[in-house]
Amino acid sequence: MAAGKEKMTCNLKAVRKARGLSQNELAERVGVKRQAIYDMESNRYMPNTALALRLARELSCRVEDLFALDESDQDQSITLVEKGGRENPRVSVARVRDRFIAYPLDGRWMMHDGFQAADGLLQPGGGRVQLLPKSDYFNGKILLLGCDPAFAILAAHMARWACDATVHCRFASSQLALERLAGGYTHIAGTHLHNIGSTEANVQFARDRLHGAEAMVVAFSSFEEGLMVAPGNPLSIRSVKDLAGGRVRFVNREPGAALRVLLDDRLAQAGVDSRSIQGYDYLLPTHSQCAEMVLMNLADAALGLRAVASAYELDFVPMEFVRCDLVIPSDLMDLSAIKVLLDVLQSRTLRDELAALPGYESSYTGKVIGRV
Repeated sequence: MAAGKEKMTCNLKAVRKARGLSQNELAERVGVKRQAIYDMESNRYMPNTALALRLARELSCRVEDLFALDESDQDQSITLVEKGGRENPRVSVARVRDRFIAYPLDGRWMMHDGFQAADGLLQPGGGRVQLLPKSDYFNGKILLLGCDPAFAILAAHMARWACDATVHCRFASSQLALERLAGGYTHIAGTHLHNIGSTEANVQFARDRLHGAEAMVVAFSSFEEGLMVAPGNPLSIRSVKDLAGGRVRFVNREPGAALRVLLDDRLAQAGVDSRSIQGYDYLLPTHSQCAEMVLMNLADAALGLRAVASAYELDFVPMEFVRCDLVIPSDLMDLSAIKVLLDVLQSRTLRDELAALPGYESSYTGKVIGRV
């Protein structure tokens, strides 16, 4: 921001009154007219350095107690990654390398049994943002894109571990998370493709998407994926073959989601034409939305995790046990919040809580799986 454009907060009036001085009395003590004091208290005039020091001396306080940059109104250039609602300027902000990156807080990102607090307010045109926290807050904040619901547990453990390090988790498919990472729009991407043979699918997937950029792949969790079905499994769904024929109302995930990749592989292995599945093209972006469709009897089966099915008291048809890995660019490894995250991944408390989730396992948590 150019010099002289900063917005200032003036606390002169409050401090003066606390000292029991009138505007005339203070003006006489510092050698100015009463009008100058009035103008400063009305935010019409900011004093030079010498006058600010004299005011602080007479009022027995610091200059910054009288005049300070308004840290709640910091105008910054922003890269808005996704478009949000027209009437909602609230965004989540992270500083990735030398850029401020913003994602809209609307739709499913707005509420988790309450409104999410924003980091900034978009200015008209979408190219600049008014930051709400102090700018140094972003020194300790990192952004994680991915679709493991347990990322929220990781965020909570980080908050307990270090007060100056936070991870903000935003839901994204494995493919989208890696695309955002390659574009410099996040610090970390989570991916959970299933392995075929001896190939580490997550490592290869990251290598293909990062176009030569170096990164470390670290294990986060392992969990069971499959089909979420109504309590009691009334249609007796046992495998993907039972989705065919039109009798099962199905809810799918979007292309690029790891669960969608698993489903398509299993359909090909079973020789099932996706066109025979009612709802194959009905797409929802999150595990919880898929579960809610089954819970409300708007679908008979949906892709998801055993832990999510359990949370919604649904039955579950297992398909695969997979590992979710974190892909961290090598040039970001020295960030303080990244170091805290890696320490948390080694903690017994995190591993114990992950292992307590239905269908989860944590024996690989924190292990380096490979490098790209």
